[in-house]
Amino acid sequence: MPPEIREAILSQTQNLKMARSAQRYVRGSTVSFYRWLAGVAPGSLPSGPTIWICGDCHAGNLGPLANASGAVEIQIRDLDQTVMGNPAHDLVRLGLSLASAARGSDLPGVATALMLEGMMNGYEKAFQPDFSEETDLELPQSIRAAIRESTAATWKSLASDRIDDPRPIIPLGRRYWLPSDAEKEAIAELFSQEAIRNLATMLKSLDDNSVVELIDAAYWVKGCSSLGLLRYAVLLSVKSKKGKRPTFCLMDIKEAVKAAAPHASDAVMPSTHAERVLEGARHLAPHLGKRMRGGSILGKSVFVRELLPQDLKLEIDQLARDESVSIAEYLAAVVGKAHSRQMNSDSRKTWLAELKKNRTSTLDAPTWLWRSVVDLLGIHERAYLEHCRRYALENESRVNEG
Repeated sequence: MPPEIREAILSQTQNLKMARSAQRYVRGSTVSFYRWLAGVAPGSLPSGPTIWICGDCHAGNLGPLANASGAVEIQIRDLDQTVMGNPAHDLVRLGLSLASAARGSDLPGVATALMLEGMMNGYEKAFQPDFSEETDLELPQSIRAAIRESTAATWKSLASDRIDDPRPIIPLGRRYWLPSDAEKEAIAELFSQEAIRNLATMLKSLDDNSVVELIDAAYWVKGCSSLGLLRYAVLLSVKSKKGKRPTFCLMDIKEAVKAAAPHASDAVMPSTHAERVLEGARHLAPHLGKRMRGGSILGKSVFVRELLPQDLKLEIDQLARDESVSIAEYLAAVVGKAHSRQMNSDSRKTWLAELKKNRTSTLDAPTWLWRSVVDLLGIHERAYLEHCRRYALENESRVNEG
């Protein structure tokens, strides 16, 4: 797909994805969320200590991640919007995501209220000493299945899922497009840098003198909110000893752009968007942060990571009523753990005391969270229906596909 005609096709693809369900619209409308946040009256949300936050903390951005040794843990897996800011913003965004999933699963309103209660319970538990979400919480069956699938994943399963073929090639088609000559040269230049090449040897515990060869590269049509930004899949061959068969790894290059999430006024942010993403990942998702690097392609800031077979996305488009509360509790605990590790004991106590304010006798979730989620559900539902109307008018022949 020639770069000059990509934008129109990617815009069309993004609009179609967001029209398919209200949940997908919520996931892809980060800017709308922060537009709402900008209009919130001062003092309506609690002000927590300034820490690194996800910035786009919806349920789809959490999932199994492996560290360099292969150990798997559920962590935040997408840090494009990360900033140093107010942890309450992550809680509201996660609450909106879970409430949207509940609505999409046709669960009654009371289920949403119970999920928000469970969410706050899990988040606050994560601030206890020696907390482990695997042992201190009921592990939902769907989360257990995701961890089991992640642990069992191999290069063959990664290749089948990501590139549809375990052979060392990236097949061009709907998901992978031919990069331009300028893009090929820029990618080759990026992987000629020692720090980037060392990612491939570090994650496979190979000698830094191993021969790393760029086998193939393609423009990657992936995601929703990031469609239209630079995104490439790069296949590398790594050979450690003469005569030994090479191993392969799939690298993900993603453009880093200005975050829509607001950072705290007193926060000192990294100088480039890629360094911002890397620094946020190091604090929020250690498994991921330790295996990422920053760079640039065609004058644009990018970050690079190897896609390990164990890195999976949690799919919770449909929530079962008997599991909805435990899922909310578990995912919020993951976020709480990421927040808590950045605070000292005094900050944790102060933040927990702030969170316990504004509770009612009938709902064990703060009123600011409930009101925020209800307001946002209404805003996003109206925006989603308007988006669908515009899409239908502009793409009448495609409506049935969505």
